[in-house]
Amino acid sequence: MIASSFVQMLPILLVILGGFVLSGIYSIKVEDLVKVVSDFFLPALVFISLVQTDLSGAAIADMAKASALVCILLFGVSFAWAKIFKQDIRSTVPPLVFMNSGFLGIPLMKLWGGMEAMNLILIYDQVQGIFMFTLGILVITGGLSKKSLLSMLHSPILWSVFLGFFARLISLNLPMALVNTFTFAGEAASPLAAFTLGVSIRRIKFTFSWSLIGALLLRFVGGYAIGVLAALAFGLSGMARTVVIVSTALPSAVFTSVLPLRYNLPNQFASTMVLTSTLLGMLTIPLSFALAG
Repeated sequence: MIASSFVQMLPILLVILGGFVLSGIYSIKVEDLVKVVSDFFLPALVFISLVQTDLSGAAIADMAKASALVCILLFGVSFAWAKIFKQDIRSTVPPLVFMNSGFLGIPLMKLWGGMEAMNLILIYDQVQGIFMFTLGILVITGGLSKKSLLSMLHSPILWSVFLGFFARLISLNLPMALVNTFTFAGEAASPLAAFTLGVSIRRIKFTFSWSLIGALLLRFVGGYAIGVLAALAFGLSGMARTVVIVSTALPSAVFTSVLPLRYNLPNQFASTMVLTSTLLGMLTIPLSFALAG
């Protein structure tokens, strides 16, 4: 099971490697790639997936509730960890709470379980995105401010979530030309996200600290345990259960190292977490699949 999971991950790993290698040959700005993927391709994928998905309303609601519970529990555990070990909350909490359910999770689940698994993680990731671009920004910026509020309103991913749910609610029938356009753009999101992750890794400088070990255990072991609790809380089974458990134990989100830079804040801890957890993910992700059954 672990070996087969690793083989399923191989296309993603090779695309990530491609981004890493090419960014050493060409001058590629990761900030521009992040904006292109997160402001255009991912919103297109999110919107059309919500509009076109075959998932029932109950399945969508259960996945959304499980994802929200995951965020709430991870916030509580991460804040407690930061307080106990006297860590800077603004730099340590975000990479502990937010996993790479978008740039890594979406292509991973698409390869593992096809469109159904990808649609499930899209719901999971959209809820994570809502928390990241609201509470996450408030944590990083140190509280409620005009800048943090504007960042929320200017997030295309958030708008795509709300518009997608609204279109589904009113049973909107899009013209086939628009459906094809959103589908065409959305199909590029997964490989571009993986490529962007590879480009971002090259820029990260590893800095060891003893707190990093505890943070990694919390991200992987704590994430797995909280994923299991969320699945049990809402009675998830089969593919939905696996998606929630594996997604919650994924490496730290790339955005946790990018967002601080937008506010001229240090991102060393977050960057180290992203790099280390992503490399360890080659072992932990297949293991998560195997344990999740």
